[in-house]
Amino acid sequence: MTFSVLVTGGTRSGKSIFAEKYAKRLSNSPVYIATAEEFDVEMKNRIARHKARRGVNWKTVNEPLHIAEALNDTDGQGASVVDCLTMWLNNLIMANLSIDISVEKLIEAIAKRRDPVILVTNEVGSGIVPDNALARSFRDQAGTMNQKIARAVDELYFCVSGISLRVKPEIETTHKK
Repeated sequence: MTFSVLVTGGTRSGKSIFAEKYAKRLSNSPVYIATAEEFDVEMKNRIARHKARRGVNWKTVNEPLHIAEALNDTDGQGASVVDCLTMWLNNLIMANLSIDISVEKLIEAIAKRRDPVILVTNEVGSGIVPDNALARSFRDQAGTMNQKIARAVDELYFCVSGISLRVKPEIETTHKK
């Protein structure tokens, strides 16, 4: 395994931009594994903005469900960014696929990678408790998934207002006596 990074934060916190810049420091031609699908005009426009921002040096792989396989298939092609795990979770739920099995496959793929992988996810548990069971279930599943991935990666960053904070590994301090 080379190394892996999880980038989390709220909506428009700068997660994707941070992940893209990180990958560009590691590889001249990184791989972007996109989990979003163009379900409507707004999402189509959002995807187009992401592509335009990345530029032409990126290889894009559209994979809404099987990102472990996409990571395996693209290993050896440079650093990869997976954006985003929260959308992937939504896709798994809509396809009625096992979240536990899919997350375990993802963790195994991360561990086997030779090239770095940077995963982007949303922190959805910091807001108010949703008013309906479906939204609460999604929030809980996202939180559980994020915890499992966070334990499996080497570095964890939290983005807020366009600023990234390194959370893992914790910065060790020594105190002189």
